[in-house]
Amino acid sequence: MTSVDAPSRGQAGGTDPADQWVLNPDTGDYELRLNGAPGRPTVPRPRGASGTGPAAPASAPGQVPGQRGHRAAPAPLAAPGTDGTRDPGRHGRPRQGKRGARRKALMWTGGALGLVLVGGSVFAYYWYDRLNGNIDTVDIGDVGSDKVLADGPVNILVIGNDVRTGEGNEAYGNRDNVTGHADTTLLFHVAGDRSNATVVSIPRDLMTRIPDCETRQPDGSAEVVPGSKGTTRFNESYGVNGRDPGCTMRTVEELAGVEVDHFMMFDFNAVKTLSTAVGGVEVCLEKPLRDLEGGTKLDLPAGRSTIEGEEALSFLRNRHGLKNESDLDRIGMQQKFVASMIRQLKEDTLDSPPKMLDVADAATKSLTVDKGIGSASKLLTLARELTRIDLKNITLMTLPVVDNPAEPTPVTVVPDPVKAPQVFAMLRDDVSFTEVKKKEKDARDRQAALLEGPRAEASAVRVDVRNGGGPAGAAQETLVWLRTSEGVARSANRGNAPAKVDRTLLEYAPEQADQARTLADLMGLPASALKPGGEDSDAAQPMRLTLGPDFRKAGVPVAAPKKVDVGQSRADEKTCGE
Repeated sequence: MTSVDAPSRGQAGGTDPADQWVLNPDTGDYELRLNGAPGRPTVPRPRGASGTGPAAPASAPGQVPGQRGHRAAPAPLAAPGTDGTRDPGRHGRPRQGKRGARRKALMWTGGALGLVLVGGSVFAYYWYDRLNGNIDTVDIGDVGSDKVLADGPVNILVIGNDVRTGEGNEAYGNRDNVTGHADTTLLFHVAGDRSNATVVSIPRDLMTRIPDCETRQPDGSAEVVPGSKGTTRFNESYGVNGRDPGCTMRTVEELAGVEVDHFMMFDFNAVKTLSTAVGGVEVCLEKPLRDLEGGTKLDLPAGRSTIEGEEALSFLRNRHGLKNESDLDRIGMQQKFVASMIRQLKEDTLDSPPKMLDVADAATKSLTVDKGIGSASKLLTLARELTRIDLKNITLMTLPVVDNPAEPTPVTVVPDPVKAPQVFAMLRDDVSFTEVKKKEKDARDRQAALLEGPRAEASAVRVDVRNGGGPAGAAQETLVWLRTSEGVARSANRGNAPAKVDRTLLEYAPEQADQARTLADLMGLPASALKPGGEDSDAAQPMRLTLGPDFRKAGVPVAAPKKVDVGQSRADEKTCGE
């Protein structure tokens, strides 16, 4: 917790000098810790009239009650004596000399320091209150997680909402649509050791299945929005039939086979305000980009330009003059813009507190998040985690796709049947797309060691196969392949698992470790798929293989590849290649 001086400190009838207002990072609220002692009761900070966040201390010296955002002014100083030069002393006798001068100096020094501390406290209250009041949250039920600083990978879905409401957005389409759709969507994967990150753009026109989705209504009740019949455009995962951002998260989880922990949703206005707050974003064009007759009214020269506000939004929405004038071409431009903004934030803005506050204010005004990160303190914690990653280790790419074979004249796309699963597998297994030296972790080393040791003969492997989220018929297909192609005759199909699993899992008794390694070699299982039981495990029973969504086909390795041949860029790449 972060503490600040309590109001009325040291005043008669006021708060005890040891008391402190303490920021609780879990709630984002200030609480009064009595007498400053650990374990003492805390009193929630009285909230301001708006009820949206912590208010400034009502009795902060020099501050008008109810007024926020102003630094405290010093209280009028009483005259030390009739002529301003003498101290009456304890018994009214004049006291002069070095001792009196030292006391005056201490008074002035202490008063100035107190003024700075109190003023800083009021300033902090004001900004936390303001940022918390800016943030909109959505209750997405049981989808997502509470991960913010927890160990392990974190996946954040960044949704660009194409709602047209707001000043100056008439040129981009129908303003009557007050909900919008999932237009520009980025899956932001942060590595478990924070050494790297991967940003995968998901095309709005990707044909995919949207699952049933439970949404929370204003009265607190739950309502299930039916999923799509067959496949439909990805952008319909939000805004259609009452689908909320949790529905988009569920769609990505089913598509990619990864758990999405949080979402952040921005609207058109966020691009305008953020690009302005950072002082403009640099872009580089191979040839001039002009769309004077179209809706964007762009007129940018070849080479380097710095854009902000309405011009930045026009740049991101534009398709005119691009290679195929398609959404995929536009995604490439958006990725370069995002990378340039990340560089601007890290290399310039983070070292300037005034700019940082402007950026935070601009971002939170146009931001909607899940309740798991729905406070200024939690977003700040998350931002600090992301700033630890070197720009050269942040990879940006578009999900590999191919033209939709079901359309005579393709307009939509579908996941590339080979490369898309490879990308998702690397995300699931937390494999870096950059040549980064991973930090060593004892837990990871112990898991990898499970694949080290003797192997049993294939004929000695006994395993029951279940389907816990793989393709239909996966258990039977695997059984036939093991028996006929790999010599694992002592295998059986046990149908569907009691519950779905996040990924393929092989459970076995310690005495069956040699069999587990053999099966892992045959199926290309990663070390993370192995789960040895305890000493009470029954080695007389066959091992249990549960096929998850990462299983694609018998004979195809389940483990993620070390790299995949897809177009990529890095956040540290300069806009004009210098």
